[in-house]
Amino acid sequence: MTRVTVFDYGAGNLHSLVKALEAGGATVVLERDAAALGTATAIVLPGVGAFAPAAAARARGLDVVRASVDRGTPVLGICLGLQLLAESSDEGAGAGLGVMAGRVERLEAARVPQIGWNAIESPRDPLLASAQLDEAYYANSYVVRPTRPEQVVAWSTHEHDRFAAVMRVGRTVGVQFHPEKSSRAGLSFVRAWVEEAAA
Repeated sequence: MTRVTVFDYGAGNLHSLVKALEAGGATVVLERDAAALGTATAIVLPGVGAFAPAAAARARGLDVVRASVDRGTPVLGICLGLQLLAESSDEGAGAGLGVMAGRVERLEAARVPQIGWNAIESPRDPLLASAQLDEAYYANSYVVRPTRPEQVVAWSTHEHDRFAAVMRVGRTVGVQFHPEKSSRAGLSFVRAWVEEAAA
C-alpha cells in the first residue's frame, strides 16, 4: 500500500479525507511537523482553514516541503492546500510554496462563499478522465488566479467568475474542490491520485 502523509496544520476535521485516502488504497499518516515531510513518499495538503495561519504553520518547514516537491514527491493540495501551493494570497500574510504561478484572490461573485456542487469544465488530465469527474463539491471564498494558464488542467465557474479548478505541475496536483466530499467520482479521483503516487 502507498504511504501518504497528510500535513495536519490545524486545518480542521480530517476524518473524511483520511477515510477517502484509505479507501483509495493508502496507508495514512497524520503529521504536524513540517520538517518530517522531507522523508514522505506522498504528501497531502488538506483543505479547511485560512491562508495566513496555515502558511505560518507551514513556514517552519518551507524549504523541506519545497525540496520534496522539487525532487518529484507526489503532492495533492485540496482547496486551501491548492492555495498554499500558489505564491501569495489576498486572504492574509505569508508566502505560499510558489509551485503554482499565481495569487490567491477572493471570488468575484454576489454569493460568497461558494458552497455546493459545481461543474468541472474543460478537463485535460488523466486523473480527471479516469475518475469521470465532471462535477465536484466546493466550499471556498478564495481561488488561485494563475499567471501561467498552462498549469490549469480544469476550470469551474461560480456565477460569472471562471477560476482554476485543478492545477498541475509535474507530480504536484492542486484541486480547489473537495474530492473527499464529491461522492463516488471524488473518491475515484482520490484513488487515481493514490495509484499515480505509487507508480
